Amino acid sequence: MSLPHDGQRPFFQFGNPFRMIFPKESYLSPRLSALLKSFEQSLAERLKKLIPKDKSDVLSLSWMRVAMESLCGTHRDVQTLITELQFPVSDWDEKWMDVYLDNSVRLLDICNAFSSEISRLNQGQLVLQCVKHTLSDADVPSSSERIIQARTSLDDWVKQICSRSPKLESCSSILHGLTSSLYMSKVMNSDKGKVLMRAMYGVKVETIFVCSIFAAAFSSSTKTLTGLQVSDKFLWAGAFNELKLEINGEIKKLFEHGTSSIFKELELVESSVKKLFPLISDGVVPAEGTLVKSASDLGESAERFSEGLDFLSKEVEDFFQIVLTGRDALLCNLRAYGLNPDPKQKSSVPEQLVR
Repeated sequence: MSLPHDGQRPFFQFGNPFRMIFPKESYLSPRLSALLKSFEQSLAERLKKLIPKDKSDVLSLSWMRVAMESLCGTHRDVQTLITELQFPVSDWDEKWMDVYLDNSVRLLDICNAFSSEISRLNQGQLVLQCVKHTLSDADVPSSSERIIQARTSLDDWVKQICSRSPKLESCSSILHGLTSSLYMSKVMNSDKGKVLMRAMYGVKVETIFVCSIFAAAFSSSTKTLTGLQVSDKFLWAGAFNELKLEINGEIKKLFEHGTSSIFKELELVESSVKKLFPLISDGVVPAEGTLVKSASDLGESAERFSEGLDFLSKEVEDFFQIVLTGRDALLCNLRAYGLNPDPKQKSSVPEQLVR
């Protein structure tokens, strides 16, 4: 596969904003230190679990599902941390709240982009199941209308699988915006605020990383892979740097070797399609049972791929709801304290997740 961005540096070359979060050595109370340590250790464990034991698992639908589960868990953890800090929204820095609201809109948009692409891929699997049923009769002759119908359906599937959802085009700019938000010159001055800022930095880094992998997988391009560098002062830095090295490196190898599909499950479907095509070509009379067997194999591989997409779709939807719930909670708290959120923020929220 020829990639338009091969040979270029990764899209994100941002450094580490750690000094902006903690410009000087911070001394926290034992309670706050324990809360922060617990959060960072949990994040480190989540990241370690994403490091694949087998490189062939990289960008399988099952790995992507686990990655999105991990991201959901981290976002839940930071919501719990906010509650445990007993840090009223009235004490939050106004600029930080604006960035939070901006980023939540970006995340909702990118969830919609991912869901749109998953839906498009799933529609293709319905076409393949129709091919299976069309060719399920062992007595179907090669010149029959059903053979012609199956061949037409496979042609349509090939065209569809090579296309992309238009919404994916926005992922690069969305991720760029999320990465830029790591650079905040003004931070919360209280100890609780500093703990929250440090935790949110970890959340953002994992979010950017996972979403960049999803964008690369769906767009078949390496340009969204993040080059973020994380300071070893974070307890989760080692796990993140190892994970980034393993995953980004393997993705680049896949593209460099001209893989036709970055999804392992989709490669199995494509292999079945290639085996079936010659059996339903003009002038070809399939051997007895060969056509039915090939059609059955195609149906099974398509069904496994569809099931993987369904599980992944559910995790993306869960993430969407977590982000939306957190955003709504902040807006409600702002109103409760008599603060007026920016009206532009409210109007820019996507109405619903695309299924």
